[in-house]
Amino acid sequence: MELLAFLEKLESNIYLERIKEDIESLLASYSITAEKTLHYELNGTGRSISKEYLVGELKQIDAAKTLERTKYYINRLIKSLSMEKTGKINDLNLNRWKEYKDLITDSLWIIGRRDQSGVHKADYWGNFIPQIPNQFLRRYTKRGDWVLDPFVGSGTTLIECKRLGRNGLGIELNKQVVNNAKSNLNKEKNPHKIKTKIITDDSCSINFKEQLKKVRIKSVQFILMHPPYWDIIKFSNKRNDLSNAESADVFLKMFGKVAEKTFRILDKDRYCAVVIGDKYSSGEWIPLGFYVMQEMIDKGYKLKSTIVKNFDQTTAKRNQKDLWRYRALAGGFYIFKHEYIFLFKKS
Repeated sequence: MELLAFLEKLESNIYLERIKEDIESLLASYSITAEKTLHYELNGTGRSISKEYLVGELKQIDAAKTLERTKYYINRLIKSLSMEKTGKINDLNLNRWKEYKDLITDSLWIIGRRDQSGVHKADYWGNFIPQIPNQFLRRYTKRGDWVLDPFVGSGTTLIECKRLGRNGLGIELNKQVVNNAKSNLNKEKNPHKIKTKIITDDSCSINFKEQLKKVRIKSVQFILMHPPYWDIIKFSNKRNDLSNAESADVFLKMFGKVAEKTFRILDKDRYCAVVIGDKYSSGEWIPLGFYVMQEMIDKGYKLKSTIVKNFDQTTAKRNQKDLWRYRALAGGFYIFKHEYIFLFKKS
């Protein structure tokens, strides 16, 4: 019997023991299948559901002690299979929220191995892990939305856009880096037929509205920024490169221009995330992350969340772990093991 019809028949049953027998029989049938995704029909259209999620719901039904509670769980499962409840800013079906176990909702992100599937690489200094844009695009965008990355680097965010069906626009100062990013992006499949474009320009001075006209849009629905962490890594010898700023004040002034320009082209009630870390300078901890956070707030953004993410050591520091531990003990400081992700909303 078709899954939905089976559940609807159970829901009309008035005998608790008979319901449990049928549920246990269904669970036994699922236990012998190796498939992780199960398929069913709704109004003649094929649908799918995670086997782990479905089995969990059936076990909860089976564990219920009363007929009333059992029917409540059955009805909830029928609803999750037959009705979608999505929000204004994403495609998540909240009637099946338990399926999204990999979506992080805590403010502490401990992410292990970097995703290196497909064209994702770790060969660019300063690139960030693909799991970050993956998390944000799924929670704060819908398919077909436009995503802006003002510091595109190796193209990590736009690669995730292609995979998830979001259109992407990236800006990058360094022509050589742009060529590398385009090469990476062209190798990624485009199953959703979305548009991606990378422009060689300066996000501090670019006319974003003119660039949006070229792709026939007036605004974007999400922005993800991963700027240089001031001068920790020198990305070029260009004076207008944020990594070459003469001081923290100059860095923040340059970044503030990007924040102000992007604020104007983001739709109201949509989100922007900034990935940034702190740094040491002349023996002093510079809270660069919080300075950047304040710069965003000053430009009109409303802070929604502060996320602390684990930060792996660079190869150089990893090979000199004992030396850096000695330096920390002798110098009275702590070794960087985290960075910040600030989430903002345009209200």
